[in-house]
Amino acid sequence: MRRIVHLDADAFYAAVEQRDRPQLRGRPIAVGSGARRGVVMTASYEARRFGVRSAMPSAEAARLCPELQFVPPRMEAYAEAGRALLDLYRSYTDLVEPLALDEAYLDVTDPKRGPASGTRIAQAIRREAREATGLIVSAGVSYCKLLAKLASDDAKPDGLLVVPPGEATAFLTGLPVRRIHGVGPRTAARLASLGIDTAGRLREQDPAELEARFGKLGRHLWHMARGEDDRPVRPDRERKSVSSETTFERDRRDVDALLAELPAVCAATARRAVRARVRGNVVVVKIKDADHRIVTRQRRTARPVASAAELRAVAAELLRDRVPVGRPVRLLGVGLAGLVPDAAREVQPALFPDLLVASVDPEAERARADGGRDDGEQDDARRSEPDRAEPDPAEPAAS
Repeated sequence: MRRIVHLDADAFYAAVEQRDRPQLRGRPIAVGSGARRGVVMTASYEARRFGVRSAMPSAEAARLCPELQFVPPRMEAYAEAGRALLDLYRSYTDLVEPLALDEAYLDVTDPKRGPASGTRIAQAIRREAREATGLIVSAGVSYCKLLAKLASDDAKPDGLLVVPPGEATAFLTGLPVRRIHGVGPRTAARLASLGIDTAGRLREQDPAELEARFGKLGRHLWHMARGEDDRPVRPDRERKSVSSETTFERDRRDVDALLAELPAVCAATARRAVRARVRGNVVVVKIKDADHRIVTRQRRTARPVASAAELRAVAAELLRDRVPVGRPVRLLGVGLAGLVPDAAREVQPALFPDLLVASVDPEAERARADGGRDDGEQDDARRSEPDRAEPDPAEPAAS
């Protein structure tokens, strides 16, 4: 049986700032711009107690926490810290799948060093990470990626949670379906309409009926609810795009209303691009109308882009000139495709550094489509990636 460890640095960007600037320790801080149109990249746990979260408009964050101190991002410092963490992880196993600068899966079934125990290796990594980088890393350990990720989310902040095979059923029974890999708000709402609100209820369903209603996603979710996840840790996984989406509580009815939503969505996409250390040659805008009809438009840029400001400029042009807004819009998304490595970001400051944000996700992604519980990086993945794609057919759930 495999031993999978999921590791996620707590409040990564804010933690780096508090590590390097002792005067910030114990204070509510937000990495990002405090300007009128600024967006919070990451908030310290002191700030999160006031409700400050990633991807939140800076003005709203300041209202929630009047003592909040904004700190300009230093991407080179975060990249250096991320490399140090990955180097540590790779000293234990070659099977490391980075999800972002601060998050990764490890398969330690056959470790290069240390005991043949996922729990003890996770303990050692957490200790060595603190000693070598001054950063706190939370960890989840189990026999599959799904449970390791869920355990890591629940362990935050500064914790370690193990889910042995014999405890998987009990761990999953009361789990909200929203936390299962592959479920976004729309799918969660459809499941809730069927009386399915927990993993326990989901695994009681007929998988054939779920597949009839939800396609391949339905059977995938049924397997996940049973703790059956055979997705391997893939150190060579190639990222083809990064994107963020937001589903509105109330439909937006004109272009101006959509333009007002662009800063937060572009900030979340840029955040993921930075964390993935990529830029893109193609900017993609997606809308979904009230009848669930999807329209996408894209534009190739003169050079690879990644910052929130660059994304917002191109996306705004697409919305004004090429996206038909004839019906009320329920979802807006912005993505980057045609990705190239962003080596330049590691050696020179980024353009518009006060607007840059890194990629949920999680790693939020959701990332990060896996989504998080307590960490701000994961909060962004949850809020900006509501309609997750179906699981990759190349990575079926266990049968």
